[in-house]
Amino acid sequence: MPRSEAEDHTVGGLSEFGLRRVLVVLCVTEIVSWGVLYYAFPVLAPTIARDTGWSVSVLTAAFSTGLVVSALVGIPAGRWIDRFGPRRVMTTGSILAVPAVVGIALAPSLPVFFAAWVLAGVAMAGTLYAPAFAALTRWWGPRRVTALTAVTLLAGLASTVFAPLTAALLGPFGWRDTYLTLAGVLAAVTIPAHLFGLRGPWPAPERVAGTVDHAPADVVRSRTFRVLVVAVALATFAAFAVVVNQVPLLIERGLSTTQAAWALGLGGLGQVLGRLGYGRLSGALSVRARSVAIIAASAAATLLLAILPGPTALLIAAAMLAGSARGVFTLLQATAISDRWGATHYGRLNGLLTAPAMVATALAPWAGAALAELLGGYPTVFVVLAVLAGIAAVLAAATVPPAPAGSPTARPSRPVGGDHQHD
Repeated sequence: MPRSEAEDHTVGGLSEFGLRRVLVVLCVTEIVSWGVLYYAFPVLAPTIARDTGWSVSVLTAAFSTGLVVSALVGIPAGRWIDRFGPRRVMTTGSILAVPAVVGIALAPSLPVFFAAWVLAGVAMAGTLYAPAFAALTRWWGPRRVTALTAVTLLAGLASTVFAPLTAALLGPFGWRDTYLTLAGVLAAVTIPAHLFGLRGPWPAPERVAGTVDHAPADVVRSRTFRVLVVAVALATFAAFAVVVNQVPLLIERGLSTTQAAWALGLGGLGQVLGRLGYGRLSGALSVRARSVAIIAASAAATLLLAILPGPTALLIAAAMLAGSARGVFTLLQATAISDRWGATHYGRLNGLLTAPAMVATALAPWAGAALAELLGGYPTVFVVLAVLAGIAAVLAAATVPPAPAGSPTARPSRPVGGDHQHD
């Protein structure tokens, strides 16, 4: 028998059934949303360019514009989630995503194509990781790392599912009908899932041991928050630049295109393995220690890719290490706000934290290629990226706020799961 919204209610939030329902919904909708709004584009872009005469670089500019819009809209979206919960925001994002993808499919001119990606950017702000992380952080409370890990693990399958699906549709249907088909999938799955699956009371924020409530403006003005924003943006830029420039680097090292593609794919496997280990890592290390360690591991893996001439097995191992660090960094970013300032204003603060990182993600593909041309090859680019990640690791050491006044200790006790540790 279906459970009603009232049956989901418990003191301060959802029943165990309600929590599991929300988790399953977000696992499914994140796969579909990422698959259609993000991963379909790189598969279809070359065909779009051949069919329309628009260059791939111009098409990528439209896609990047969408990512920048997503970063900007994500700030008020986070504030709305804090106030109203995720249901309205994520349902609205899903509804807007459908005409956006239809607009991309039917665009008769480049300005219309750009306009459709602007609308897609608005939809991304309401459907991708940021709102899902805000929902799970508030609803799952002390067990949020478990929920966040599950969602990022399964959402990591978005490229595995939708890249080949998009390619399979492209052959018989062409890129326009492929996008129209994907728009139908998006509408059929995400709109009802968000509308009916995210119902339930929006709980009061959990109080985290060792923290005090701060006004969001005070947090944003603090040195700790500003350093955290810079560290996350630098680390994100380096990580995504590694992803998009890894294949040409490995080809320069003598690997075939197929071998380089396999290395990239195995890096995705490393990403999954890294996420699986985050819960144990969060229980063993403080916020400061794991922030530095994860970003430093990303820097080290990037440097290995830069300096290793071979053999192929070692290069693939370095790619898997880079993927592992990238995977666990996603969870580090997802818990950065709640670990330091609790969940009271998570949506708003995470929106502000994520915005520069999304801009960095949008710029990474261009910047890597431009640096390779300027510096004479991809190995030097990866040295630069390793340095940037190293700087981010150093900055991460200064991203934990001081213990609240009157606290008996600068290191509060660690709850089960280690989700809220401080230095």
